[in-house]
Amino acid sequence: MENYRKYLDPRTLAKLQGLELRARSIVEGYVAGAHRSPYHGFSVEFAEHREYVPGDDLRFVDWKAYGKTDRIYLKQYEEETNLVCYLLLDLSESMAYQSADAPLSKLDYARSVAASLAYLVLQQQDGVGLTTFDADVRTLIKPSSHPTHLKQMLHAMEAAPTQSKTSLGPIFHDLAERFKKRGVVVVLSDLFDDPATLLAGLKHFRHRRHEVILFHVLDPAEMDFPFKNLTMFKGLEGLPEMLVDPQALRKAYLGEFDAFTKELRKGCHAQRVDYVPLRTDKPLDLALSTYLAARLNRTH
Repeated sequence: MENYRKYLDPRTLAKLQGLELRARSIVEGYVAGAHRSPYHGFSVEFAEHREYVPGDDLRFVDWKAYGKTDRIYLKQYEEETNLVCYLLLDLSESMAYQSADAPLSKLDYARSVAASLAYLVLQQQDGVGLTTFDADVRTLIKPSSHPTHLKQMLHAMEAAPTQSKTSLGPIFHDLAERFKKRGVVVVLSDLFDDPATLLAGLKHFRHRRHEVILFHVLDPAEMDFPFKNLTMFKGLEGLPEMLVDPQALRKAYLGEFDAFTKELRKGCHAQRVDYVPLRTDKPLDLALSTYLAARLNRTH
């Protein structure tokens, strides 16, 4: 098995059988049954170009564009666009953290969620794209519904975590302007940033009429703070190392963490954003299938 496929666990995919990522609001383009659409019947209106991938139907090649650019592009039409899912994956340094009790780092857990959702959306014959980021956008793969698109996204997910800090607010504002077609924006991050700034960025997505799912990926040690003995904490994202007595800090830390997550929950609720905490010591298939089943019930 190729290395990039390690994020696609067959057990997780089996648990997701029969589930769908549905849009709660009206989506643009013709959709074959799964999503509500403002259009009636098949729309054959030209939507956009995308680059040719081996295996594509040559009937849709734009030969005029080939003559001008010497590159092969395909015409996409409205019926091909359906639901669009934008996956946003945080590659900042803190995402590499993995405590002794966690089977995966936060980044690997987030990669597995992203890979599973990409697979699911493509199985629905809907479009999915991927953006990786830290303080800047690192990779931006435009949405496509072609099955070969998955391999390209999985390779992009393999990128190593950077030494940079997260900069969620500016990234969200930037992407909200870049994502022209309404869809479902899925954020996978530990959200280590100022809550007010990142919530303002999420509001921009909502203003552009995207639906938003915020997966808050956390290590169990970050949530429970189990440390007891004198511990050297390594600084991430530019912060220094610090030798501390954890027991003296535990109450204050948990209080700050609780206030942080409450502010996120409240802000997301106010904007009708799905806030979904994910612990990296919990089975991925259970966490994802539980959320998708609950979301599916809400769309009926």
